[in-house]
Amino acid sequence: MTFDELINNITQWADDKGILFRENAPQQSMKVMEELGETMGAILKGKKPDEVTDGIGDVFVTVIILSKQLGLDPTECLESAWNEIKDRKGKTVDGTFIRED
Repeated sequence: MTFDELINNITQWADDKGILFRENAPQQSMKVMEELGETMGAILKGKKPDEVTDGIGDVFVTVIILSKQLGLDPTECLESAWNEIKDRKGKTVDGTFIRED
């Protein structure tokens, strides 16, 4: 399945569940943080790869729903972020990328 098909399926699911309203964005933001925290916990605890995969997928789902609640296209959000970082220069220190000023 393509990324666009997945976005459409997630959007339809969220619409069917009555989630896709702008006023739900604060709660959805908290859901994004919850799923990210669970994923971080799975990574730190050395959980099985399928649990981490599921966690990352859950983060994607919650972010896609949040973007739709705010009237944003998730692909455009991703492209905007890519355009912002693609030419950054810097180095990785202890696993963290430090960009040059």
